Amino acid sequence: MIDSNLFGCSAEVEAALAANKPVVALESTVIAHGLPRPQNLEITQRLEQIVRDAGALPATIAILDGRLSVGLSAEQIQFVARYEDIKKVSIRDLPIAVAQKWHGATTVASTSWIAQRAGIKVFATGGIGGVHRGPLPDVSADLPALATTPLIVVCSGAKIVLDLAATREWLETYGITVVGYQCDELPAFYSRRSGLPVDLRVDSPTEVAQVFRAQQALWIERALLVTVPVPEEFEVPAASLERALNAALLEAESQQVAGRELTPFLLSHMAQASEGATLKANVALLENNARVAATIAGALSR
Repeated sequence: MIDSNLFGCSAEVEAALAANKPVVALESTVIAHGLPRPQNLEITQRLEQIVRDAGALPATIAILDGRLSVGLSAEQIQFVARYEDIKKVSIRDLPIAVAQKWHGATTVASTSWIAQRAGIKVFATGGIGGVHRGPLPDVSADLPALATTPLIVVCSGAKIVLDLAATREWLETYGITVVGYQCDELPAFYSRRSGLPVDLRVDSPTEVAQVFRAQQALWIERALLVTVPVPEEFEVPAASLERALNAALLEAESQQVAGRELTPFLLSHMAQASEGATLKANVALLENNARVAATIAGALSR
């Protein structure tokens, strides 16, 4: 059990979990580092409202003054969206963030870790991290977190700037079940298709809940990855994506951007190169994933 001085749920989240009502965890890195200001605040508020409208309770997660906070208030969300010096916190950073009382935005990895320990079973995000392109074996911390954290993660696949085939292979190797939600292949973030297989197609929240319950009954300590394609009207054509990505990769190389800063750098430059098309797709898939996650949480609570 984590010390209550270091970890806290809002009263609303605590009450919902105690009553077995549907709760959906939301990450905060997308607020602080994944979306441009000032739209980041507006989009975050909309995501929370979408979850509520679909019958679940949103629980946005962040680190505030070194405390793991589950279920941010409106004022806390505004702070995360506007604070200039907020840190990007993955699992490896959690002890430092707590010891040094950081304000931190949680990644997919750390949000999953915190949500599962709070008792939340469903987490909605945009895209997960994965295996990076290039000769070095650079693997996002999101993947080992998925391999050790039993909850449902709803996403649109791995971010398009990654090596999608290598990421899919990693998921298979480490025993992470990949479900296609109303799709027969793994979505590719801004694109609906990647040519890569899923382990099972499902067409309803009830089917997802059934698979997760079976996974829990078997004591398989893995995430269930539920992949949802970007809404068709917001899909970015493959040729446009390739041009924007190649330009962003060249710019990153010229500026020697690497490590944890590379993915947000590439996504930002792709948004510019595509004249905002990738940003619109990103927002659309975030909203859709939040809605799907809320319906899954509802099915699971029943």
